[in-house]
Amino acid sequence: MTILLTNTGKRFNREWIFRHLDFQFVTGTYYAVTGPNGSGKSTLLQVIAGALSPSEGSISFQAENRKAVANHHGGDQLFSFISIAAPYLELIEEMTLVEFLRFHARFKPFLPSLTTASVIDIIGLEKARDKQIRFFSSGMKQRVKLAQSILSATPVLLLDEPCTNLDAEGIRLYKRLVEEYASGKLIIVSSNDETEYSFCREQINILDYK
Repeated sequence: MTILLTNTGKRFNREWIFRHLDFQFVTGTYYAVTGPNGSGKSTLLQVIAGALSPSEGSISFQAENRKAVANHHGGDQLFSFISIAAPYLELIEEMTLVEFLRFHARFKPFLPSLTTASVIDIIGLEKARDKQIRFFSSGMKQRVKLAQSILSATPVLLLDEPCTNLDAEGIRLYKRLVEEYASGKLIIVSSNDETEYSFCREQINILDYK
């Protein structure tokens, strides 16, 4: 999978969040989008995910066979290629953990080797499998968000501040999930904490595109 940004920019009202971004993201490479809080890292990730449309320029996606998957308007095709974890994305809190993961898998299947039970075991929430997510701590919820993104069978993985609300054990889990289950994917991490993107080979400073 290749994601190509051409003179891409995003603004809200008269304020440009970023502009003139020309960049190519390719499968098998891990990228970090860095910059201070409020600089536009999350906005860029949302544009790549198709949740926001760029204000100028374009963004396109190509599969490995070089066939175009979608343009910046996104659509059903794009949805099946991308997984994302972010603090602003909510879980369905009325569901139990088992119900939520089964529901999620209907739209975005997990990696072929994984089942709902094995996913729960991997993230260490066996005792909470039948508990409603609204009773989870913030750290437990973040583990679920990481599971439904990293363990999905998608070629593109977007991670926005992935260690939010995680303790030291949770951070170790995050790093293990990426190492063991995300190999070969196109990964983009939005963060100003090196702990979250230490494995990334390339960095983009959002301040360079103001």
